[in-house]
Amino acid sequence: MRKMLSRHELKKEIDKLKKAGKKIIFTNGCFDILHTGHTRYLREARKLGDILVVGVNSDASVRAIKGSKRPIVPQAERADIMASLESVDFVILFDETTPLELIEYLKPHTIVKGGDWAEKDIVGGEAVRKWGGAVAVIPEIKGASTTNILEKILQLYGLQK
Repeated sequence: MRKMLSRHELKKEIDKLKKAGKKIIFTNGCFDILHTGHTRYLREARKLGDILVVGVNSDASVRAIKGSKRPIVPQAERADIMASLESVDFVILFDETTPLELIEYLKPHTIVKGGDWAEKDIVGGEAVRKWGGAVAVIPEIKGASTTNILEKILQLYGLQK
């Protein structure tokens, strides 16, 4: 099964899986430098349903959110790494700064974010609840972040003031 699909292909696949009674889980992120916080989070998200769809911010989207120096890893590589994970069923890149349009298009049963998000602030939460879905928050792994990894690299190589 191919994991990286176009929006249209993914929508058709998701609709087919829903008709077969599968529970669809959606999450999203930049996933710039994959770390244990990401992998544990994705494993836990997958346990909430049958199919885990991961929206990955495109390079332009990451720049808009995190600034001109990011992403470190190009979108094709980030999507490929995400697709290689056992817990992930489908991967889709999106250009918007939030996944709202994608969530409204796919209509997952549950959307998931990490504990660094308050449930009330999770983009798409209101929309998902309108069609009877749910929002889940998975506790974050303290200290596990791309920013922390980048800071450690800079310190180790004497590049940070």
